[in-house]
Amino acid sequence: MRLPVLTAAVLMPTMAWFSQQGYFGPDNGEISDRYPTLLVAAGYAFSIWGLIFLLDLAFALWQLRSRVSQDETLLRVRPAAAAGFTLTALWMPIFSQQWFWLALAVIWLALACMAWAAVVLARDPTPLPGQAVWAKFALSLHAGWLSLAAFLNTAQVIVAYGLLSGVDRLVWSLALLTTAALLLWVLNARMRGSLGYALAALWGLAGVYVKQSESALEGADIAAWSAVAIGALLLAQTLWLRLHPRHRVFSGHLSPGE
Repeated sequence: MRLPVLTAAVLMPTMAWFSQQGYFGPDNGEISDRYPTLLVAAGYAFSIWGLIFLLDLAFALWQLRSRVSQDETLLRVRPAAAAGFTLTALWMPIFSQQWFWLALAVIWLALACMAWAAVVLARDPTPLPGQAVWAKFALSLHAGWLSLAAFLNTAQVIVAYGLLSGVDRLVWSLALLTTAALLLWVLNARMRGSLGYALAALWGLAGVYVKQSESALEGADIAAWSAVAIGALLLAQTLWLRLHPRHRVFSGHLSPGE
């Protein structure tokens, strides 16, 4: 599975470039403007994809090394990472074509793959040299961003198809934000306060605050401050998990270096 991981890691920035050039149709920003939601983040926040692609490529190259190729944890992680990378790449043209239901399924499956891989790496009792940066941080950053992006995609599907037209936009948006918060806290605990996961999520939540604090949509100010509250609690949880390892919920044994 080493070469499929590398191939999929290269595929993501390649598809992103074609998407930004308009080969698949409207880009993500244009589509987001067509279907405004109370969960969308400011445009600058999406620049994190550049770092995610770079670190995922670094992981793909690192796992090719012969001394780590047969590591038991990596053997478990590779299929999920390759699937998550591939699904992330496929999401771009699917979303540009506005096949929203398919895009929604793809992004949630990508999140499932990346979150599973990140949790496995975070709970590895005997990590290899370099694994904390080139594997754990890289994949958890990807998972952290997708943990918010999946809910943004869900909100856009609701708006695009008018699924909850009879329900106040703020009500269902706060319901999605609450669900997103629960997912973030559970996965962050499972990853034992992973820096990559927390940083990606906090970056995204900050982007939501910036966008919604300037939005004219009714309830945007409430959504903005809800994102701040979620971020503050996530940050507090991360600090607690890292400073008090004996209280890391859902954790098994800890490695000496954790």
